[in-house]
This record gives sequence, C-alpha cells and structure tokens, in this order.
Amino acid sequence: MPDRIDQLRAALHHHNYLYYVENQPEITDREFDELMHELQALEAAYPERYDPNSPTQRVGSDLNQTFEQVEHERPMLSLGNTYNRDDVREFYERVQAGLDGEPFAICCELKFDGLSISLHYEDGALVRALTRGDGVRGDDVTANVRTIRSIPLQLPTGGDWPRRFEIRGEVLMPWNSFDRLNAEREAREEPLFANPRNAASGTLKSKDSRVVAARGLDAYLYYLLGDELPGDTHYANLMKARSWGFKVSEGMRLVTSLEEIYAFLDYWDEARKELPVATDGVVLKVDSLRQQELLGYTAKSPRWAIAYKFQAERALTRLNEVTFQVGRTGAVTPVANMEPVLLAGTMVKRASLHNEDIIRQLDLHLGDRVYVEKAGEIIPQIVGVAKEQRDAHLGAPVEFVHECPECGTPLVRYEGEAATYCPNDACPPQRKGRIEHFIARDAMNIKSLGPEVVDKYYENGLVRDVTDLYRLQLTEWDGHWFLSRGTFTPPTLGEALETQAPAMPVTKVATQKIVKAIEDSKSVPFDRLLFALGIRFVGKVAAKALAAQFKTLAALRVASFDELTAVEGIGDIIAGSVRAYFANPDNERIVDTLAEFGLQMALPETVQAGTQLEGRSIVISGTFTHHSREEYKEMIEAHGGKNVSSISKKTSFVLAGANMGPSKLEKAEKLGVPLLREDEFLALLDSEN
Repeated sequence: MPDRIDQLRAALHHHNYLYYVENQPEITDREFDELMHELQALEAAYPERYDPNSPTQRVGSDLNQTFEQVEHERPMLSLGNTYNRDDVREFYERVQAGLDGEPFAICCELKFDGLSISLHYEDGALVRALTRGDGVRGDDVTANVRTIRSIPLQLPTGGDWPRRFEIRGEVLMPWNSFDRLNAEREAREEPLFANPRNAASGTLKSKDSRVVAARGLDAYLYYLLGDELPGDTHYANLMKARSWGFKVSEGMRLVTSLEEIYAFLDYWDEARKELPVATDGVVLKVDSLRQQELLGYTAKSPRWAIAYKFQAERALTRLNEVTFQVGRTGAVTPVANMEPVLLAGTMVKRASLHNEDIIRQLDLHLGDRVYVEKAGEIIPQIVGVAKEQRDAHLGAPVEFVHECPECGTPLVRYEGEAATYCPNDACPPQRKGRIEHFIARDAMNIKSLGPEVVDKYYENGLVRDVTDLYRLQLTEWDGHWFLSRGTFTPPTLGEALETQAPAMPVTKVATQKIVKAIEDSKSVPFDRLLFALGIRFVGKVAAKALAAQFKTLAALRVASFDELTAVEGIGDIIAGSVRAYFANPDNERIVDTLAEFGLQMALPETVQAGTQLEGRSIVISGTFTHHSREEYKEMIEAHGGKNVSSISKKTSFVLAGANMGPSKLEKAEKLGVPLLREDEFLALLDSEN
C-alpha cells in the first residue's frame, strides 16, 4: 500500500500539471476525484506517510497562521521602469556601451500584475515560499502557496533539476476568479477588491489557507536562480523550468534589435487585453547570465533589465463632487467622487486630485465630464476635462478649501511644496495617522492592530497618542472584560458601558494578543523606532543612517543642523525636519514617555570580533562545508567587513565555495578580484587571534 501512495501522488501531480498549466487534461474531473479520494483514504490509514507536498494538502488547512519573516538568500530588487520609449532606447544603448559593443540578445516578457513570490526547492520538493516583502526579507507563505495548483509541490522523479534552486514569479488572480470573488462579496455586502492585484495579495496573506484554496489563484514563473543553473542564459533556464513543470509565459521572445523590441511592445499593448490575467507592461532583460554579471547592479535595481509600462486605459465619466481628506502629515488631499465607470477591468468611482495646483490646471467644475486613467494601472486619477461637453447647467467651479475639513484650522502651504497642510498637530486624522504609522509592520510591527481598531480606540478615548498604547491593560470586572488605561472600577455594568472614561468592553482572547504584541514591540530596534516616530521626511533608510551615526536618541535630539547634514544621505530638508520635531514640546513628551516604558532608545552595544576585514567589501559565492552563507555573512560583519552581492572593481575579494557561479568567476578574473577558498578565509580570521 505505501507504494500505491507514491503512485497516486505522482499521478495526481501529473494530472494537476496537465490541467492547470498545459490546459490539456487527460482524465475527467470524476476520474481525478476518484484518485484523490483513494489517496486520502490511504493517507488516513498510513499517517506515518504524511507529506506536506502531497496533492491532498492543496485543499488548505484551518490553522490560524502568523507569517514568519525570513531573509531572502538573494535580495529581491525592484526594476527600473518607464512609460517612455525614449527610455527604452537609452536602456538599450547603455547595455551596448556597457558590453563594449559585444553582441547581445534581449529577452522580452510580459510584466504580470500580481504579487511577487520566491519559491525554494530542495531535492525537487517545494520547501519554502516567500513574498517580496521589503526586498531583504519576506513573509513565509508556504502553507498558502501549497494550495495554488499551478505551482508544483514535487517535481517529476528523475528530472535534471539542481538539488537546490530558487524560482521567482508572480502570484495572480485571473479575471474570472476576480469577477466571481467580487460578485460573492457584493452579495454578502462586503467591501469589493479594487483590482486583481489587491485581491491576490489579500488572498495570499489570508490566515486561513482554505480561503486561499477556494479563490483560484494562479502563478507565472519568470526567473530561475541558484549556484548550479542548467543553462548560461535567462531564456534557456526558463525553458528548462517549463520542462520541469513550472508555468512559464508563452509570451516571451528573444530579440537582437531595438526595432524588434518596439514591435513586441506594440503587439502586446493590444493583445494583452485578451489575456486571462492582468498585465501592465513588458520586462526587457539581457539574456546572457555572463553579460548580466558584467553589467551589474545599482543599489536598487539591475542594470541589465528594465520594465516598460503600457499607457493607462482612459474612460469618460461625470464629476459629482469633491471632498477633502487629511493625512498623517497634515497634507490635505482633494478626492473626486464620480459616476461609476469601468476602467481597466474594475469599477471606479473615486480618484485623487492630488493638490490645489492640479485642480486649477484642470479648471474643474461640478458636473464636468472628465477623463479618468489609472496611474500604473492601479490608482485612478483625473487627467482631463471634456470641455466641449459643458452645457448651460454647468456647476460651480471646484475650489480648494481654506480651512481644515476636520478641525477648522486655517490651512497653510509651504514654499516650494505642492501640498497644502493643516498645521494643527492635534487634528484628529493626523493623530490617528501617526498612531497607524507607529504600529505598521516596518515600524513597531504591532500585529492585530489596524486602522479600524485604531479608529475605534481613538474615538473611545483609549488611545490618543502612541504612548497610550503602552498604558493599555486587560481588566476583569463583574465577569466582563475591559480594555482600559490604568485602574478602572465602574460601580455598575451600565456605567461601564456608558462611561466617558477610557475603557471599553472587549473579547478577552483577541485583546490578549494585542496587549502581548504591544509588549513585544518594546524590543524593536532603535532605527525602526526612529522611523515609527513619524518624523517628516525620515523614511526607513534615513532612520537607519541617523541611528548608525548617533547611536542613541539622546544624542540625536541635541544634534546640530551641521552634524545632521554631515550624515550620508541626510540633506537640509531632513535635517531641518529632525530639528523641528525635537523642538516641539509634545514630541519631547512622547519620546520621554516611550523611554520610560522601556522602548529601545539606542543601538545595542556590539563587541566586534576583530578588525581583520575592516573596510573590505566581500562577495560570497558557491556552497560551503563548515558554515552556511548566512553565518559567513555574520562573520564578515563581526570582523568589520561588508558583504556585497555583486562583484565590482571595489570588491576586496570573493569568498569562493564549491560550484561558484561561472559568471561571477569570469567577472572576478576580468577585474582581478582575488578568490579566497573557505579554509583560507577561516585562516585569515584565525590569524587575528
């Protein structure tokens, strides 16, 4: 019987592939179901044969998941993109110049509009699936990805795939699945998804993998990585991946001229509208892996690839009214409310007008017929007015408000800025926005809290600024559970429900998770706390730079303007904003209170293992015997060195393991970069002791 289990699993994997990837089923649905039922019965009889990659596991589980964040083995960089064909020509010419006139081919492929995914396989089995995340680390969504039927869980026995490899692609929700899902949500009076990308992202992040299994996600794979790749070109590797059972787009073409690229763009600008999934452009990649290595990378993207985005679709509709929203920074954004219109596959009824200048340039009047596009196929915006269709019943001109729509404070516009601001820091949307920013994943990562919960807590009086989060406690009174700040002992339940005091009845288990997440956030590193404070213009990169330079919040608070601008990446605007933030007494109170609650106000003191690698940039390539890649990366940093991903003239040496990539080897030899084997590297570190 165990042999029969293996036979059934292999057969079902095969028929899954034929049905979901090749669209050429060999058996009926009923025959497939009979095989599946037989396998389910055998697996129940032989529980010791459990395999997470069995076809029976695709139905999903009701286990509630929290997604572990895992660092990518190789950063998932974004691509430079353009809507302009002149930029495509300039990209082509840069590649020509970078390769010193050497002939090259470009692989043209469709840019799918979904959620980027990284799939890791070992010995032919799917072992991990990560989202792109911030490019450095992503969410482990393996359990949910196992339910996507076009993703192989186990590659065919005897295949010529490498023992370990990574393949990247896009998880998508096809148009038919998207339409069905929104129809179901509309019938249940639930909010509709704006577009298939949002639906795919929300589905893949579901905590119930049965939901994922039911929603019909699909996946196209477009990038094979590893230390032992089968071919020396991008196209050849994808063709090989297709032979292993991966769903690779048929819409790929190798070209050797700019004219052929333009022809590919022209064809798919129209043909894409007939595809079963959303696409928003074309990706152009240098085909040769050796040439990719020679061209290298910028800090954010590869020099050997670019994404060309199609011009947005346009629709005509009527402007009914304009409302104004206040954001976290106080910026006031006008929002157009329009008659619903179908645009790029979704119904649109609201669009951003951005700022006062845009309203003036458009010369908008209520009742105007307006042209709407989707920026990047996602965000609707008004791009013009059909003035020839204006009539005698034209409404009033749209004018920007002069007072805050939330608190009535006179608005201000700073020199050199397009946005208009409410200067009142106590304006409710700003206060709530600062709390929402503080709890965000990239900031304090306080799970279980979100905009709706923050809004409820704010209106109830429980949380009026970020310090109140750390005062929250779960209190039992008269058999009921309350979330409160400080001591709360109402004399009657009725008074507890009606009181104006900061307390509210809650569900115990859910709130325990919130309280624990808040407590856990006290260990979030100093640079993320600095980002979480919401200092204007201080993003994640600037926060890291400031934390690395000043080490403590106390030192940053008293830093002069000149000391701030001396930090790499910190200009006059950021420096001025930091100074202004700490000059505000209310901000000083918040920071002091957070310190009292035990949040991380300084970088941890690190003991450097040595200085042997001080100032050196080191590339790691190949496989190793004594330590993992991650361990070697930590050792390099502990001895004062810097681990970098690509070889350049500035690279000090390559830590070269077995099966080092041939393109990296060739580039190192061409640039004269030394290679250190594993034992030589360890001996170098030992020589310091």
